[in-house]
Amino acid sequence: MNLDVNTLFQVTVYVEAILGLLLLFAWAQNMAIRAVAWWGFAHLIRASSIVLFGLYGSAPDVLTIDVANALLFTAFAVTWTGARVFDGRPVEPVYLVTGAVLWLLVSRLPVLTGAVDARAMVASGIITAYTWLTAWEFWRGRKEQLVSRWPAIFMLFAHGALFLLRTPMVTLLPFAMTSDKMFGSVWLTVLSFEALLFTISIAFILLAMAKERTELRHRTAAMIDPLTGIANRRAFLQEAAEMARRHGSDPRPAAVMLIDLDHFKSINDRFGHAVGDRVLEIFTAAAGESMRSSDLFGRIGGEEFAVILHDTRADEAFTVAQRIRETFADVASEVDGRPVAATVSIGMVHCDGPALDIVELLSQADQALYFAKENGRNRVEVASLELVLGQRDGTSLAAAAPAQAARTAA
Repeated sequence: MNLDVNTLFQVTVYVEAILGLLLLFAWAQNMAIRAVAWWGFAHLIRASSIVLFGLYGSAPDVLTIDVANALLFTAFAVTWTGARVFDGRPVEPVYLVTGAVLWLLVSRLPVLTGAVDARAMVASGIITAYTWLTAWEFWRGRKEQLVSRWPAIFMLFAHGALFLLRTPMVTLLPFAMTSDKMFGSVWLTVLSFEALLFTISIAFILLAMAKERTELRHRTAAMIDPLTGIANRRAFLQEAAEMARRHGSDPRPAAVMLIDLDHFKSINDRFGHAVGDRVLEIFTAAAGESMRSSDLFGRIGGEEFAVILHDTRADEAFTVAQRIRETFADVASEVDGRPVAATVSIGMVHCDGPALDIVELLSQADQALYFAKENGRNRVEVASLELVLGQRDGTSLAAAAPAQAARTAA
Protein backbone atom coordinates (compact mmCIF):
# COMPACT_ATOMS: atom_id res chain seq x y z
CA MET A 1 0.00 0.00 0.00
CA ASN A 2 1.55 3.31 -1.09
CA LEU A 3 1.53 6.17 1.41
CA ASP A 4 -0.36 8.67 -0.75
CA VAL A 5 -3.20 11.05 0.04
CA ASN A 6 -5.91 8.61 -1.09
CA THR A 7 -4.54 5.90 1.19
CA LEU A 8 -4.25 8.37 4.06
CA PHE A 9 -7.85 9.43 3.49
CA GLN A 10 -9.03 5.84 3.86
CA VAL A 11 -6.90 5.23 6.94
CA THR A 12 -8.01 8.52 8.47
CA VAL A 13 -11.69 7.60 8.07
CA TYR A 14 -11.17 4.36 9.99
CA VAL A 15 -9.02 6.05 12.63
CA GLU A 16 -11.46 8.93 13.19
CA ALA A 17 -14.41 6.54 13.50
CA ILE A 18 -12.58 4.22 15.91
CA LEU A 19 -11.38 7.12 18.06
CA GLY A 20 -14.87 8.58 18.15
CA LEU A 21 -16.35 5.29 19.29
CA LEU A 22 -13.54 4.85 21.83
CA LEU A 23 -14.23 8.26 23.37
CA LEU A 24 -17.96 7.62 23.48
CA PHE A 25 -17.31 4.28 25.17
CA ALA A 26 -15.09 6.02 27.73
CA TRP A 27 -17.83 8.60 28.33
CA ALA A 28 -20.44 5.85 28.81
CA GLN A 29 -18.29 4.49 31.64
CA ASN A 30 -18.12 7.89 33.36
CA MET A 31 -20.84 10.26 32.19
CA ALA A 32 -19.82 12.91 34.70
CA ILE A 33 -17.25 14.27 32.24
CA ARG A 34 -19.53 15.28 29.35
CA ALA A 35 -16.69 16.80 27.35
CA VAL A 36 -15.55 13.30 26.35
CA ALA A 37 -18.87 12.77 24.57
CA TRP A 38 -18.42 16.03 22.66
CA TRP A 39 -14.93 14.97 21.59
CA GLY A 40 -16.21 11.55 20.56
CA PHE A 41 -18.91 13.04 18.34
CA ALA A 42 -16.36 15.45 16.88
CA HIS A 43 -14.28 12.52 15.62
CA LEU A 44 -17.34 10.83 14.12
CA ILE A 45 -18.39 14.02 12.35
CA ARG A 46 -14.85 14.42 11.04
CA ALA A 47 -14.91 10.84 9.76
CA SER A 48 -18.13 11.64 7.85
CA SER A 49 -16.58 14.72 6.28
CA ILE A 50 -13.52 12.74 5.15
CA VAL A 51 -15.79 10.13 3.55
CA LEU A 52 -17.38 12.91 1.51
CA PHE A 53 -13.96 14.29 0.59
CA GLY A 54 -13.05 10.82 -0.67
CA LEU A 55 -15.98 10.91 -3.10
CA TYR A 56 -14.45 13.87 -4.93
CA GLY A 57 -14.83 13.37 -8.66
CA SER A 58 -17.57 10.76 -8.38
CA ALA A 59 -20.17 12.92 -6.61
CA PRO A 60 -21.31 16.55 -7.03
CA ASP A 61 -18.86 19.18 -5.82
CA VAL A 62 -21.51 20.71 -3.58
CA LEU A 63 -21.45 17.46 -1.60
CA THR A 64 -17.76 16.58 -1.72
CA ILE A 65 -16.46 20.11 -1.18
CA ASP A 66 -19.10 22.41 0.31
CA VAL A 67 -20.94 19.98 2.59
CA ALA A 68 -17.75 18.06 3.42
CA ASN A 69 -16.01 21.24 4.55
CA ALA A 70 -19.08 22.36 6.49
CA LEU A 71 -19.03 19.06 8.40
CA LEU A 72 -15.29 19.36 8.94
CA PHE A 73 -15.65 22.84 10.44
CA THR A 74 -18.50 21.65 12.63
CA ALA A 75 -16.30 18.84 13.92
CA PHE A 76 -13.62 21.31 14.99
CA ALA A 77 -16.33 23.51 16.54
CA VAL A 78 -17.61 20.52 18.51
CA THR A 79 -14.06 19.85 19.76
CA TRP A 80 -13.82 23.47 20.89
CA THR A 81 -17.21 23.21 22.61
CA GLY A 82 -15.99 20.08 24.38
CA ALA A 83 -13.05 22.08 25.73
CA ARG A 84 -15.48 24.70 27.05
CA VAL A 85 -17.67 22.06 28.64
CA PHE A 86 -14.58 20.40 30.16
CA ASP A 87 -13.79 23.55 32.12
CA GLY A 88 -17.40 24.26 33.07
CA ARG A 89 -18.19 26.94 30.50
CA PRO A 90 -21.52 27.12 28.68
CA VAL A 91 -22.20 25.74 25.23
CA GLU A 92 -22.45 28.41 22.52
CA PRO A 93 -24.86 26.94 19.91
CA VAL A 94 -24.38 29.84 17.49
CA TYR A 95 -20.62 29.36 17.32
CA LEU A 96 -21.06 25.64 16.70
CA VAL A 97 -22.31 26.39 13.20
CA THR A 98 -20.59 29.74 12.57
CA GLY A 99 -17.70 28.19 10.65
CA ALA A 100 -19.94 26.02 8.49
CA VAL A 101 -22.35 28.86 7.68
CA LEU A 102 -19.47 31.24 6.95
CA TRP A 103 -17.94 28.72 4.58
CA LEU A 104 -21.19 28.07 2.71
CA LEU A 105 -21.73 31.81 2.28
CA VAL A 106 -18.17 32.70 1.28
CA SER A 107 -17.79 29.78 -1.12
CA ARG A 108 -20.78 31.12 -3.07
CA LEU A 109 -19.15 34.47 -3.70
CA PRO A 110 -18.41 34.89 -7.45
CA VAL A 111 -14.88 36.08 -6.73
CA LEU A 112 -14.07 32.77 -5.00
CA THR A 113 -15.95 30.41 -7.29
CA GLY A 114 -12.89 29.39 -9.28
CA ALA A 115 -10.20 30.48 -6.84
CA VAL A 116 -9.16 27.13 -5.38
CA ASP A 117 -6.24 28.49 -3.37
CA ALA A 118 -8.31 31.33 -1.89
CA ARG A 119 -11.07 28.93 -0.87
CA ALA A 120 -8.48 26.65 0.67
CA MET A 121 -7.08 29.57 2.65
CA VAL A 122 -10.55 30.41 3.97
CA ALA A 123 -11.08 26.78 4.98
CA SER A 124 -7.68 26.62 6.68
CA GLY A 125 -8.38 29.87 8.51
CA ILE A 126 -11.66 28.55 9.92
CA ILE A 127 -10.03 25.33 11.11
CA THR A 128 -7.12 27.23 12.62
CA ALA A 129 -9.50 29.58 14.44
CA TYR A 130 -11.40 26.70 16.06
CA THR A 131 -8.16 24.85 16.88
CA TRP A 132 -6.62 27.88 18.53
CA LEU A 133 -9.86 28.59 20.38
CA THR A 134 -9.68 25.05 21.77
CA ALA A 135 -6.09 25.65 22.89
CA TRP A 136 -7.20 28.93 24.46
CA GLU A 137 -9.97 27.22 26.43
CA PHE A 138 -7.48 24.76 27.89
CA TRP A 139 -5.08 27.61 28.65
CA ARG A 140 -7.81 29.49 30.52
CA GLY A 141 -8.31 26.50 32.81
CA ARG A 142 -4.61 26.05 33.56
CA LYS A 143 -5.12 26.68 37.31
CA GLU A 144 -6.40 23.13 37.54
CA GLN A 145 -3.32 20.99 38.04
CA LEU A 146 -3.64 18.63 35.06
CA VAL A 147 -0.28 17.68 33.56
CA SER A 148 -1.86 16.48 30.31
CA ARG A 149 -3.37 19.92 29.72
CA TRP A 150 -0.02 21.31 28.60
CA PRO A 151 0.77 18.91 25.73
CA ALA A 152 -2.83 19.40 24.56
CA ILE A 153 -2.32 23.19 24.42
CA PHE A 154 1.00 22.84 22.60
CA MET A 155 -0.29 20.33 20.05
CA LEU A 156 -3.44 22.31 19.30
CA PHE A 157 -1.52 25.53 18.81
CA ALA A 158 1.13 23.88 16.63
CA HIS A 159 -1.45 22.02 14.54
CA GLY A 160 -3.46 25.20 14.03
CA ALA A 161 -0.37 27.07 12.87
CA LEU A 162 0.57 24.27 10.48
CA PHE A 163 -2.96 24.10 9.11
CA LEU A 164 -2.89 27.83 8.45
CA LEU A 165 0.32 27.37 6.44
CA ARG A 166 -0.99 24.33 4.58
CA THR A 167 -2.20 26.12 1.44
CA PRO A 168 0.86 28.40 1.02
CA MET A 169 3.16 25.42 1.52
CA VAL A 170 1.33 23.27 -1.02
CA THR A 171 1.24 26.18 -3.47
CA LEU A 172 4.82 27.38 -3.14
CA LEU A 173 6.87 24.29 -2.37
CA PRO A 174 7.97 21.86 -5.13
CA PHE A 175 5.65 19.04 -6.13
CA ALA A 176 6.36 15.48 -7.02
CA MET A 177 6.51 14.66 -10.70
CA THR A 178 2.87 13.88 -11.30
CA SER A 179 0.06 15.10 -13.48
CA ASP A 180 -2.35 15.24 -10.54
CA LYS A 181 -1.25 18.38 -8.74
CA MET A 182 -3.80 18.17 -5.95
CA PHE A 183 -3.36 14.59 -4.84
CA GLY A 184 0.16 14.03 -6.04
CA SER A 185 1.82 16.66 -3.95
CA VAL A 186 4.50 15.23 -1.71
CA TRP A 187 3.94 18.07 0.72
CA LEU A 188 0.22 17.51 0.85
CA THR A 189 0.94 13.87 1.66
CA VAL A 190 3.25 14.92 4.48
CA LEU A 191 0.70 17.38 5.85
CA SER A 192 -2.09 14.82 5.61
CA PHE A 193 0.08 12.33 7.50
CA GLU A 194 0.70 14.98 10.16
CA ALA A 195 -3.06 15.51 10.47
CA LEU A 196 -3.54 11.78 10.97
CA LEU A 197 -0.89 11.63 13.67
CA PHE A 198 -2.39 14.71 15.31
CA THR A 199 -5.90 13.32 15.46
CA ILE A 200 -4.62 10.11 17.08
CA SER A 201 -2.41 11.93 19.55
CA ILE A 202 -4.94 14.57 20.57
CA ALA A 203 -7.66 11.96 21.13
CA PHE A 204 -5.48 10.05 23.59
CA ILE A 205 -4.31 13.25 25.28
CA LEU A 206 -7.91 14.42 25.73
CA LEU A 207 -8.81 11.01 27.10
CA ALA A 208 -5.82 11.24 29.45
CA MET A 209 -7.04 14.66 30.62
CA ALA A 210 -10.46 13.25 31.45
CA LYS A 211 -8.89 10.32 33.33
CA GLU A 212 -6.48 12.60 35.17
CA ARG A 213 -9.33 14.87 36.25
CA THR A 214 -11.34 11.90 37.54
CA GLU A 215 -8.38 10.70 39.57
CA LEU A 216 -7.72 14.22 40.84
CA ARG A 217 -11.33 14.58 41.97
CA HIS A 218 -11.18 11.24 43.73
CA ARG A 219 -8.03 12.30 45.55
CA THR A 220 -9.57 15.66 46.37
CA ALA A 221 -12.74 14.03 47.70
CA ALA A 222 -10.60 11.90 49.99
CA MET A 223 -8.62 14.89 51.28
CA ILE A 224 -11.04 17.84 51.28
CA ASP A 225 -13.90 18.46 53.68
CA PRO A 226 -16.98 18.69 51.42
CA LEU A 227 -18.78 21.33 53.50
CA THR A 228 -16.02 23.84 54.14
CA GLY A 229 -13.71 23.09 51.21
CA ILE A 230 -10.59 22.94 53.38
CA ALA A 231 -8.36 20.00 54.31
CA ASN A 232 -10.03 17.21 56.26
CA ARG A 233 -8.34 15.47 59.22
CA ARG A 234 -6.44 13.02 57.01
CA ALA A 235 -5.14 15.70 54.67
CA PHE A 236 -4.26 18.05 57.54
CA LEU A 237 -2.16 15.44 59.31
CA GLN A 238 -0.41 14.45 56.07
CA GLU A 239 0.40 18.08 55.25
CA ALA A 240 1.48 18.67 58.83
CA ALA A 241 3.88 15.72 58.63
CA GLU A 242 5.34 17.11 55.40
CA MET A 243 5.67 20.54 57.02
CA ALA A 244 7.49 18.94 59.98
CA ARG A 245 9.88 17.22 57.57
CA ARG A 246 10.72 20.52 55.88
CA HIS A 247 11.04 22.17 59.27
CA GLY A 248 13.80 19.70 60.18
CA SER A 249 16.04 20.94 57.36
CA ASP A 250 15.13 24.62 57.77
CA PRO A 251 13.84 25.29 61.33
CA ARG A 252 11.55 28.29 61.67
CA PRO A 253 9.27 29.35 64.51
CA ALA A 254 5.78 27.90 64.21
CA ALA A 255 2.47 27.98 66.03
CA VAL A 256 -0.26 25.36 66.28
CA MET A 257 -3.87 26.21 67.10
CA LEU A 258 -6.89 24.11 67.94
CA ILE A 259 -10.17 25.96 67.47
CA ASP A 260 -13.57 24.83 68.67
CA LEU A 261 -16.92 26.50 68.05
CA ASP A 262 -18.61 27.34 71.34
CA HIS A 263 -21.97 25.72 72.14
CA PHE A 264 -22.23 24.35 68.61
CA LYS A 265 -24.67 21.60 69.61
CA SER A 266 -26.93 24.25 71.07
CA ILE A 267 -26.81 26.17 67.78
CA ASN A 268 -27.89 23.06 65.89
CA ASP A 269 -30.67 22.36 68.40
CA ARG A 270 -32.02 25.92 68.43
CA PHE A 271 -31.69 26.89 64.75
CA GLY A 272 -31.37 23.60 62.88
CA HIS A 273 -28.51 21.83 61.16
CA ALA A 274 -28.75 24.00 58.04
CA VAL A 275 -27.86 27.06 60.11
CA GLY A 276 -25.16 25.04 61.85
CA ASP A 277 -23.62 24.22 58.49
CA ARG A 278 -23.74 27.90 57.54
CA VAL A 279 -21.94 28.77 60.77
CA LEU A 280 -19.16 26.32 59.87
CA GLU A 281 -18.89 27.82 56.39
CA ILE A 282 -18.81 31.35 57.79
CA PHE A 283 -16.10 30.43 60.26
CA THR A 284 -14.00 28.82 57.53
CA ALA A 285 -14.24 31.95 55.38
CA ALA A 286 -13.49 34.28 58.30
CA ALA A 287 -10.51 32.25 59.48
CA GLY A 288 -9.16 31.87 55.94
CA GLU A 289 -9.15 35.64 55.48
CA SER A 290 -7.09 36.03 58.64
CA MET A 291 -4.33 33.65 57.52
CA ARG A 292 -1.74 33.45 54.76
CA SER A 293 -2.10 31.09 51.84
CA SER A 294 0.98 29.22 53.11
CA ASP A 295 -0.63 28.45 56.48
CA LEU A 296 -2.16 25.03 57.03
CA PHE A 297 -5.85 25.01 57.92
CA GLY A 298 -8.05 21.96 58.35
CA ARG A 299 -11.27 20.65 59.83
CA ILE A 300 -10.34 17.74 62.08
CA GLY A 301 -13.70 17.10 63.70
CA GLY A 302 -17.34 18.14 63.65
CA GLU A 303 -16.82 21.70 64.91
CA GLU A 304 -13.10 21.49 65.63
CA PHE A 305 -10.44 23.02 63.41
CA ALA A 306 -6.64 23.09 63.46
CA VAL A 307 -4.15 25.61 62.16
CA ILE A 308 -0.38 25.57 61.72
CA LEU A 309 1.34 28.91 61.16
CA HIS A 310 4.88 28.33 59.90
CA ASP A 311 7.65 30.90 60.14
CA THR A 312 5.61 32.97 62.59
CA ARG A 313 6.68 34.61 65.84
CA ALA A 314 4.67 34.04 69.00
CA ASP A 315 3.24 37.57 69.06
CA GLU A 316 2.28 37.33 65.38
CA ALA A 317 0.56 34.00 65.94
CA PHE A 318 -1.36 35.38 68.91
CA THR A 319 -2.49 38.34 66.80
CA VAL A 320 -3.75 35.96 64.12
CA ALA A 321 -5.66 33.92 66.71
CA GLN A 322 -7.25 37.05 68.12
CA ARG A 323 -8.17 38.27 64.66
CA ILE A 324 -9.84 34.94 63.87
CA ARG A 325 -11.80 35.03 67.12
CA GLU A 326 -12.91 38.65 66.77
CA THR A 327 -13.73 38.47 63.07
CA PHE A 328 -15.85 35.36 63.48
CA ALA A 329 -17.71 36.76 66.50
CA ASP A 330 -18.55 39.81 64.42
CA VAL A 331 -19.73 38.07 61.23
CA ALA A 332 -21.54 35.25 63.05
CA SER A 333 -23.53 37.41 65.42
CA GLU A 334 -26.41 37.03 62.97
CA VAL A 335 -26.68 34.20 60.44
CA ASP A 336 -29.41 34.18 57.80
CA GLY A 337 -31.39 36.66 59.85
CA ARG A 338 -31.14 34.66 63.09
CA PRO A 339 -29.37 35.84 66.27
CA VAL A 340 -26.89 33.00 66.45
CA ALA A 341 -24.09 34.92 68.20
CA ALA A 342 -21.57 32.15 67.52
CA THR A 343 -18.06 32.36 69.01
CA VAL A 344 -14.93 30.23 69.14
CA SER A 345 -12.40 29.20 71.74
CA ILE A 346 -8.77 28.84 70.67
CA GLY A 347 -5.91 26.94 72.22
CA MET A 348 -2.47 27.81 70.88
CA VAL A 349 1.11 26.74 71.39
CA HIS A 350 4.28 28.19 69.87
CA CYS A 351 7.42 26.26 68.93
CA ASP A 352 10.94 27.66 68.44
CA GLY A 353 12.78 24.35 68.55
CA PRO A 354 14.66 22.52 65.80
CA ALA A 355 12.00 19.81 65.64
CA LEU A 356 8.30 20.21 64.90
CA ASP A 357 6.54 17.45 66.82
CA ILE A 358 3.01 17.81 65.46
CA VAL A 359 1.48 15.22 67.78
CA GLU A 360 2.97 16.87 70.89
CA LEU A 361 2.06 20.37 69.73
CA LEU A 362 -1.53 19.36 69.01
CA SER A 363 -1.68 17.84 72.48
CA GLN A 364 -0.45 21.09 74.02
CA ALA A 365 -2.90 23.14 71.95
CA ASP A 366 -5.67 20.80 73.09
CA GLN A 367 -4.75 21.45 76.72
CA ALA A 368 -4.85 25.19 76.09
CA LEU A 369 -8.22 24.82 74.34
CA TYR A 370 -9.54 22.97 77.40
CA PHE A 371 -8.61 25.91 79.62
CA ALA A 372 -10.15 28.36 77.16
CA LYS A 373 -13.41 26.46 77.55
CA GLU A 374 -13.05 26.27 81.33
CA ASN A 375 -12.35 29.99 81.62
CA GLY A 376 -15.47 31.18 79.88
CA ARG A 377 -15.07 30.45 76.13
CA ASN A 378 -14.70 33.02 73.35
CA ARG A 379 -11.06 33.50 74.26
CA VAL A 380 -7.49 32.55 73.29
CA GLU A 381 -5.29 30.51 75.62
CA VAL A 382 -1.60 30.10 74.91
CA ALA A 383 0.23 27.07 76.29
CA SER A 384 3.87 26.00 76.32
CA LEU A 385 5.62 22.71 76.95
CA GLU A 386 6.44 23.77 80.52
CA LEU A 387 2.80 24.59 81.19
CA VAL A 388 1.56 21.29 79.85
CA LEU A 389 4.11 19.36 81.90
CA GLY A 390 3.08 21.31 84.97
CA GLN A 391 -0.58 20.57 84.33
CA ARG A 392 0.24 16.87 83.95
CA ASP A 393 1.92 17.06 87.41
CA GLY A 394 -1.30 18.39 88.90
CA THR A 395 -0.52 22.12 88.71
CA SER A 396 -3.10 24.33 87.05
CA LEU A 397 -2.18 25.93 83.79
CA ALA A 398 -2.44 29.44 85.13
CA ALA A 399 -0.57 28.68 88.35
CA ALA A 400 2.29 26.92 86.58
CA ALA A 401 3.38 29.96 84.62
CA PRO A 402 0.89 32.82 84.60
CA ALA A 403 3.16 34.97 82.45
CA GLN A 404 2.94 32.40 79.67
CA ALA A 405 -0.81 31.82 79.81
CA ALA A 406 -2.34 34.63 77.78
CA ARG A 407 -6.06 34.98 78.20
CA THR A 408 -8.24 37.40 76.35
CA ALA A 409 -11.97 37.45 77.01
CA ALA A 410 -14.47 38.87 74.60
